[in-house]
Amino acid sequence: MLVLLGPTGVGKTEISLDIARYFDCPIVSSDSRQFYRELKIGTAAPSEIQMKTVKHYFIGTHSIHDFYNCGQYELDVMDLLKDLFKQQNVVMLVGGSMMYIDAVCNGIDDIPTVDAKTREFWKNEYHEKGLEYIQDELKRLDPFHYKEVDLKNYKRVLHALEICSITGKPYSAIRTGKKKERYFDIIKVGLNRQRDNLYERINHRVDEMMREGLLSEAQKFYAFKHLNTLNTVGYKELYEYMDGKTDLDFAVNLIKQDSRRYAKRQLSWFNRDKEIAWFHPDDKETVFQYLNNKIQSRI
Repeated sequence: MLVLLGPTGVGKTEISLDIARYFDCPIVSSDSRQFYRELKIGTAAPSEIQMKTVKHYFIGTHSIHDFYNCGQYELDVMDLLKDLFKQQNVVMLVGGSMMYIDAVCNGIDDIPTVDAKTREFWKNEYHEKGLEYIQDELKRLDPFHYKEVDLKNYKRVLHALEICSITGKPYSAIRTGKKKERYFDIIKVGLNRQRDNLYERINHRVDEMMREGLLSEAQKFYAFKHLNTLNTVGYKELYEYMDGKTDLDFAVNLIKQDSRRYAKRQLSWFNRDKEIAWFHPDDKETVFQYLNNKIQSRI
């Protein structure tokens, strides 16, 4: 399995299509936002033409109303790979969603599924009492995880609290971090650019999305802005504008800023993985040579 990863806006889509055509292999998306069929512009999903030239999986497969997480994604991709590897030697995983890539490459702990009642309870606690309250609750229930989780990411805090509630155990006690064995070889290629160039591309892409109708796309789903799937960069900022809390220029600049921050977090996560070989997206020949050598040595 070839894994092509990198920060948002780096240029994964174009080179992934070239690699897929070169090795005659399908693409399995690991972009967690591109799963949702309603969100096309704001997630920079591949176009219909691109998906006709190369077979894609996990693009537009779910609705924003569906509950879907890393655990289910791991199961679904592993089932898919069983079929794909019967037909060919090479499959490519492409995206930038860190936890979803790890779910396929390393596996994730068998965390229990949270029931709707528990999820609704903690969501209401957050909305009624605020971020600081749920942070304090996590500190009380799981002081170890409290020290390592991103406390500003309320979704991560809520998920840990949900697991604490349904299991009666600290979330950190359930997470083993044990890597699962995979029956296929994994070759990881990362794409990156100079920071100024990457940020310039991110800013330009946001402007392109606005010209393509991102505001109209967000407006279609305004009634569902409370959904987790819409509490994401590109949509949440525009909902702040629609609520009259900001003006449009401020919202667009905030999308750019939040996208740049996300890219920085992605790179921090990826840089911990020493199995990744890094390349500039323009160095296609070098990437192809590297992959050829790796594949030939393993087949």
